[in-house]
Formats: sequence, C-alpha cells, structure tokens
Amino acid sequence: MSAIDAAIVGAFLIYVIANGLRERRRASGGLEQYFLAGRSLSGWQAGISMAATQFAADTPLLVTGLVALGGVFALWRLWIYALAFLLLAFLLAGCWRRAGVLTDAELAELRYPGGGAALLRLFKALYFGTLFNCVVLAIVLLATTRIAEPFLLWHEWLPTPFLEFVARQVAPIGASLTATPPGDPLFAVHAANNLISLLAIALVTLAYSTLGGLRSVVTTDVVQFAIMMVASVVYAVVVVQHAGGLGAMVERLHTVFAHHTGPVGMTADQLLAFTPSAAHGVGALLIAVFLLQWLIQVNADGTGYLAQRAMACRDDLEARRAGVIFTFAQIVLRSLIWLPIALGLLLLFPPDGAFGVAGEAGYVAQREAVYVRGIAELLPAGLKGLMLTAMIAALASTIDTHLNWGASYWTNDIYARFIARWLGRTPTSRGLVWVARCSNVLLLALALAIMTQLGSIRAAWEASLLLGAGVGIVLLLRWLWWRVSAPGELAAIVASSLLVPVVTAWIPDRIALARLLVVAAGATAAAIAASLWIRPVRPLQLVEFYLKVHPPGWWGPVAEAAGEDARRARHALRDGLVATLACALSVFGLLVGVGSWMLEATPPTWFPHRGAWIAVNLVLALAVTPLWLRRPVPAR
Repeated sequence: MSAIDAAIVGAFLIYVIANGLRERRRASGGLEQYFLAGRSLSGWQAGISMAATQFAADTPLLVTGLVALGGVFALWRLWIYALAFLLLAFLLAGCWRRAGVLTDAELAELRYPGGGAALLRLFKALYFGTLFNCVVLAIVLLATTRIAEPFLLWHEWLPTPFLEFVARQVAPIGASLTATPPGDPLFAVHAANNLISLLAIALVTLAYSTLGGLRSVVTTDVVQFAIMMVASVVYAVVVVQHAGGLGAMVERLHTVFAHHTGPVGMTADQLLAFTPSAAHGVGALLIAVFLLQWLIQVNADGTGYLAQRAMACRDDLEARRAGVIFTFAQIVLRSLIWLPIALGLLLLFPPDGAFGVAGEAGYVAQREAVYVRGIAELLPAGLKGLMLTAMIAALASTIDTHLNWGASYWTNDIYARFIARWLGRTPTSRGLVWVARCSNVLLLALALAIMTQLGSIRAAWEASLLLGAGVGIVLLLRWLWWRVSAPGELAAIVASSLLVPVVTAWIPDRIALARLLVVAAGATAAAIAASLWIRPVRPLQLVEFYLKVHPPGWWGPVAEAAGEDARRARHALRDGLVATLACALSVFGLLVGVGSWMLEATPPTWFPHRGAWIAVNLVLALAVTPLWLRRPVPAR
C-alpha cells in the first residue's frame, strides 16, 4: 500500500472517530437518544443509512460468486428483497413508529397482552439480538479478512518478533482467518496479518459507534455510502476498460462462453439473462425460493435495524421516504454498478476449467476472492486507497449497525426489563447508556468467536437465511391478523430452531434450497396452530394496541370493539399493497431495462426482441410511478 493510499485510509479513520466523539454527549441522554437518535432522522438520512448497512463489504464478494455460479439471474436472490423493503415503506414503517418501542422484542409486550409476552420478549432478545445478529456480524468480519489480506501487510511494517507471537496465537484458528491454503509458506503470516487488520477495523468501528450511538452511526453511514458508491463506480470503469470497453466486454463474453463453458457450463446468453426462461439451470424449486425468499426471512416486516431506522424518523412520511430511498439505492443503483464488475472479472481472471477437489463451495470462494484480487492488481495508487477506504467503510457501516442493534436488545430487553428488576434496581438513563456501550464490546467478542467457525461467505449467508426462514411469515402476520398470539410467534421460533438441524441432515446439498421452504412451512404451520388453540386472544384484549398503532389488515372485530369502522384496516392494507406493487414494478423495470441495455442481456424466450423488451420495462417503470410517488400518508 503506497503512502497516498495510507493517507486516504487514515483520513477516513480520523473522521469516523471524530464523529463519534462529537455525538457522545447527545448519545448519553438516554436510550432513545442512543438507539433512536431522539426520533429525529429525516427520510434521506435513514434511507441512506439502511443502504450503507446493506452495502456491506461482503456483498460485492457474494455478488461476484453468485454471478460466476448462476449468471445474472442468480442475483434475484438479492433483488427480490425489494418487496420486503417496499412493504415496510408503504405499509409498516408508520406502524413501527406509532408503536413507540425501541426494539422488536419490546413490541411483543405491546402487541400480545396477557401471558407469554414477557417470555417471548426475552427469547427474541436472545435469538435475534444475540444468535442471529452475531452470525450476520461474523459473516461481515469474515469478509474483512478476505479484503484486508492483499493490502494490509503488517509483516512488512511491524517487528518480526511481534508478528511471530501473533502467528503462534492464531495457529489454532488460522484456516478461518485467511484464504491461503494451510500448506502454503505464507499461511501463518497471512493469518497473523488478517487478525491484526480485523481487530484494528473492528475496534475503530466499536469506538465511534459505542461513543455516539445511532446518530453517530447514521451520520457516518451517509459519508460511508458516498465513498462506497464513488469508489465502486471507479472500480467498475477500470474493470470495463481493462476488458476493452462495455461493448467489447459483452462481445468477449459471447466469445469465451460461446458454448457450455467453464466449471458451471453456462453459455453467454444464459450468463447475461435477467429472466428464468433464458437463464442457466433454473427449475421450479429455484423459482419458488426466489419468489418466496423475501417473505420467509427474518426481515419480512422490517424487524431489526430496518425497523430501527423507521422508528428513528421524525414522522410517518419520512419513514416511508426512508424505505423507498433505501430500495432504489440498494436494488437499482448498487446492482447496476456491481454487474459490470462481476462480469468483467470473469474475463480478466478466468475461472478454472472444473470445480476440482474443492467442489462448488471452493469454486464460489475462489470467485469471491477475485473481487479483492481485482482491486489489488488493476487499480493504481490513489484509486486503490480510495477503493480500500470504501471497503473499510462498507465493513464499518455494517458492523456499527449490528453492534448498535444487538446492544439495544441486550440493554432494553434483557438488562432493563429483566435483570435490573430481578436485582431490585431502577437503572438511570445514564447507567443504561453505559450498559449499551459495554454490550457493544461483548457482542463483538461473540461475533469474532463465531467467525472462526465459518467457511465461504456464500455458505455462511445461506446458513443465516436458513436460521431466519421460519419466522418471516409470522412476523408479517402479527401486523395484519389479530388472531396471531405470543404462543404462536414463540412456536414459530422454536419450530424453526428445531427444523434447521433436521433439514440440514436429511435434505441433500443438491436441493439445499428446499430446506428454506420446509423450515418456513413447518414453522408457519406451528405458529398458526399455536395461535388458534393455545390461549387464543379476544378482540377486547387488543383494543389498546389497535388504537395506538392502527395496523392494516384483518382487524375487523378489534376495530368494532374499539368503536371504529371495521373496514378501515382492510382499506389501509389494500392501499399499501397497491403502492408496494407499483413501486416494485418501477424498481424492477428500471433494473431490468437499464441492465439489459448496458449488458445487451438476453431477453426472455417468449419475448425475443431485445430492444422492445428494454422499452417495455422502462415504460412500465415510469407509467406506474404516479401510483406510489404521490400517495398521501393516511391520517390517524
């Protein structure tokens, strides 16, 4: 790394630390200031912060691996989440705000009166705030090691005895710290370098997020997102130029992948297809998972840091704007930059001719690493420093959010709600903020421990999807259907936890996607059964929640008990779904239309004219815009 590269990275690190110090006083004002920025965020701040968190340094590596294995169409596994993001924007963001809670776990005691709610709150704080959150955080930390390895060469800068000492300490976990094979002479050196890099980046992130709370996280996220986007555009331009220009790159892809070429056996037409009819290896199971994945995952209703950003907005309109801005930045803007990078790297660093002894997982891990290799070998000094800064920013923006989010569970739902009461204490606002800051440290340590057990980023990501697959439908239903109860939601979590090891053992890897559907179906069935037959709720018990939140959906008996029009909630559901679907058409139309034009992508087999296919997508995207752009926020 050159002096100019080091200066760029250093300037960024100084900025984020200074930002945390600047916000520390306001963050110390109480849990709302620390975890929700005093509920003062604008829509664009919250939306860009969501996008920065989801940008994540591991995601471009994941994208590179997915494209190499399944072509452009494989990215629908990421794009389909737009439905969940827009459902949050148009249907549920206002509900989260009006609930007035700090966390999803706290919502349990507001939503479910009577027995079981307190137990559910504690269970969710442990399951989502600890287990699920730390697994996702561990994936990001794993990406940190892969990104830092070519650039942060500590063995060239630090004393040899110190590096040898670190290498001895990491020997038992070296394989998880580096992609270098254990038999390589540089294995121990790279493992030691990566551990130092990992701790340095994590501790800097821990410092500013712990000091300044969510306000510091969001303020930093906005700057981080700008750096990440500029650097990604620069990287895309360099990759495309090395490939001969955009048009020449596409022509070369058609030449290289003229037949069923490479480890996967894709043609260029299959590689560049956005639609299933023209893509490689697409069957009914894959399409089913792609269509349902957004619904069966843990963030289906925004649960987690997305809901946290919505709750931190100053009003319902800003919360909606946050969701829409986030979706366009996440799905359209980001993807159109990453696509030429992933495809260009296939030409510049061609894959081996077969999976080899490492199999599919090894091939994917290799292609993930190519993203970082391209940065190291293609970018000159200065641009390399900018890209490295962007990757560190992407890591930091995800780490800071997951630390802040996890700490909110530990502080609000475990310590303040249970531990302090058991100890007979009444914690002060300042004392709770210190608990939150200590929780950040413990969460990071736990995530580091989990990271040592992970393999490839794609494998770890799919494991996290499976872990949350059983609860998404139930989390959404609790807003839409009054009959869902605390035993029902708890049954979904327990059933999901029990089903994951079963399906992993019994469903073979070749149809691993079926595991998601089985876990989702089993857990949802358990939740509905438990809601209907284990202490079913009565309409009068939910009047307080209904009047405070005014959720959409099937709330007729509760609305009547509250003295309101029973049709109001159904109309709100209808209007929210219309806006969600219309905005989704705009998002997907722009993505497919512009992406197909950029890459001269293969149109569907039933629509063989590429130009007309591009025009249809772009016209549709613009035509439905009035259905969602000017939709007013319902009065309460």
